[in-house]
Amino acid sequence: MITVEQYEYVRVGRRVYGKSIKKLARETGHSKNTIRKILRDEYGGYKSRDTQPYPVLDPYKDVIDEWLKADKDKPRKQRHTARRIYNRLVEEKGYQGSEPTVRRYVRQAKALLGLKTSGSYIPLVPDVGQEAEVDWGQANVIIGGQVETCKFFCMRSKYSGKTFVRFYRAERQQCLFDAHMQGFLFFGGVFPTLVYDNMTTAVQKVLRGKNRILQDEFRKFCSYYSFKAGFCTPAKGNEKGGVEGVVGYARRNFMVPLPEAESLEALNEDLLKKCLGHGEHVTAGRTRKINQLFEQEEDRLLPLPDHPFSNTLHTRGKVDHYSTVIVDKNRYSVPASFAGVKVSVNLGVSRVEIFYEGKKIASHSRQYGNNKWALDPDHYLDLLEKRPGAFDTARPIKQWRVAWPDAYDQLLARLRTAQGVNKGTKDFISVLKLCRSFKTEEVTRAIEVALKAGVSSGEAVHHLIVHPVADQKSDPVPNWSILPKADVSVYGQLGGVI
Repeated sequence: MITVEQYEYVRVGRRVYGKSIKKLARETGHSKNTIRKILRDEYGGYKSRDTQPYPVLDPYKDVIDEWLKADKDKPRKQRHTARRIYNRLVEEKGYQGSEPTVRRYVRQAKALLGLKTSGSYIPLVPDVGQEAEVDWGQANVIIGGQVETCKFFCMRSKYSGKTFVRFYRAERQQCLFDAHMQGFLFFGGVFPTLVYDNMTTAVQKVLRGKNRILQDEFRKFCSYYSFKAGFCTPAKGNEKGGVEGVVGYARRNFMVPLPEAESLEALNEDLLKKCLGHGEHVTAGRTRKINQLFEQEEDRLLPLPDHPFSNTLHTRGKVDHYSTVIVDKNRYSVPASFAGVKVSVNLGVSRVEIFYEGKKIASHSRQYGNNKWALDPDHYLDLLEKRPGAFDTARPIKQWRVAWPDAYDQLLARLRTAQGVNKGTKDFISVLKLCRSFKTEEVTRAIEVALKAGVSSGEAVHHLIVHPVADQKSDPVPNWSILPKADVSVYGQLGGVI
């Protein structure tokens, strides 16, 4: 190879200093023919070969071409790779050359035969306000101090690039519907066409070409909002490449570091702010902001219905001897007095409500997964009052105990010391039942005051809620003078005992 410096040295040496071709060849290490060429032509750098020689592979090139041509009619995942061609040449044809040579020729042959189209795309100009793309992603989040793996839904306008992202605990059909409804509210209308991959929550069966048999509920949902569902060719996610890119963009930019909040709702509120902020960006290749482009789309979206789609499943169940109802493979508690009765259940995306004879008897956060227990401790307090021996090992109490303040454990220990284990436990349960009539914060404050006052009675805690200490900021000292006076006449009965 002739460098620019060598080209300059030869030309100047000959033309300015009159050096001979022989001397220049000796000084540079190039042949005399090369020196003559430098003196004759302009600097051209590298010159690529017109054809790549394959001295060892040449006898086998026609065989390779035949194998590649035959692959056109074969399933995509059962075609020859360069490795497979190399192995066949060695095993069947006695090829003695190297594998990289085979790989290089196969790459060229596929391009010449029109077999290699991956990585090639057709530039498109989407119509204004006509299509959006939908996809799911997955990311780790921190909810209430615990790391969870959540799904996140993405809906992206194909024209403007405006994007909506929302977290869910599952990809169930109800979650899909709720995500759409939240997305429609975000965009202020419905895109006439939404493009999906072949998710099972929407597609029952993939037919030839673009034909699909849709899930009945999904078809109802599409009809209610009057949009057309389009689907990608199986394993061709690039057909909705815009939203595929949004999944990665959202994970890298909205979810690093790990999003953290006390609840899923708070997490989604923060995510909504990030989606709104993203509208102020300018997409690569564009000159205007996303929000400016979306202004052209708003008037072209379909209007929202007067009422949102009823995204609630209605089912029935029977309360078992654990005072729970099994719904969607998970257990939800009801008050123990309803054990054995039949109930109706409204199953929403985030809440599960249980009714008996038209009256709501329980409400829980929706659980996703299998064999999870959603237990309200209050549903079991009346039963535990009759069976205090089961208090420490009761599942609802153990779950509650993880989160309640240390003052609760301190009061339980004091009551048991003063009254005995069973009576002390019953008295403590009476304190827990105060949460039915008063705010949990009020009960907790009263327990803390009672502990500082050194009392050992559930009645004292109740009294402190009804008659709270006036100065909550100072070290509270209860005014016990307002308590009813004790009836000392009963002490006369002790004489017979003594």
